Amino acid sequence: HLGRPKGEFNMKYSLAPVAKRLTEKLGFEVKLAKDVVGPDAKRLAAEVEPGKAILLENVRFMPEEEKKDMNSSNAGEKVEKESGEASGVKEEKKTEKKEEKKEEKTAVEASAVQELEKENARLKAALAKEKDDYVRLMADFENFRRHSAEAKLELVTTAAADTIKGLLPVLDDCERAMKMLEESSDDVAKEGTALIYNKLMSYLKTKGLEEIKAKGEKFDTDIHEAVAQFPVQEEGQKGMVFDVVQTGYTLSGKVIRFAKVVVGI
Repeated sequence: HLGRPKGEFNMKYSLAPVAKRLTEKLGFEVKLAKDVVGPDAKRLAAEVEPGKAILLENVRFMPEEEKKDMNSSNAGEKVEKESGEASGVKEEKKTEKKEEKKEEKTAVEASAVQELEKENARLKAALAKEKDDYVRLMADFENFRRHSAEAKLELVTTAAADTIKGLLPVLDDCERAMKMLEESSDDVAKEGTALIYNKLMSYLKTKGLEEIKAKGEKFDTDIHEAVAQFPVQEEGQKGMVFDVVQTGYTLSGKVIRFAKVVVGI
């Protein structure tokens, strides 16, 4: 046993050759321990059996103050480690809570978006229905206005037609009077009768009255009414209107009285 060095024992050369030579000379193994500190150095020194030796290279026994400082440092590191672990756990819990809140917020937002989409769809459907009802209402109103205008015009036309129909016998009488006055020498009567007829006919023409041409025209069942037939020699006169018994009239293109005629056969 070479003793226990106190403090730090530094050698400028390795003790390995020394340990080897000592082993050869002493006849037993001399162990070498190097770069050991504190408890390990004490343990190695305590393990040396009587009659044997151990060389300690670069050995330092830790003083009590340093040991206390190391224990304190280790305790501080342990506390710091535990504190760090606790802080890490707290951070993890905070993170978990944030994630949970975030998920809850996302779920709430998704539900709100879904509700808004449903409300939007409902409002769109209601708007489309209101628009369709409005278009239908406007179409019905337009049809009503057109039908009303047509009915009003038809009423006015019918009333005018009835009035003009009532005046047709007056025109017939004027025509007959003028034919009778053709052989008369009373020029004043002729002129007076013709004046009345022309004025009345001019006014009725402004209301749409037109005389149906019949004599010398081909017989047409749409505007002529055959009241008699007259045999003719010429083939070209057959089916033609030979004479007019009563003048026919149209009002605004519609027949209000057929022309009564004699047809050649």
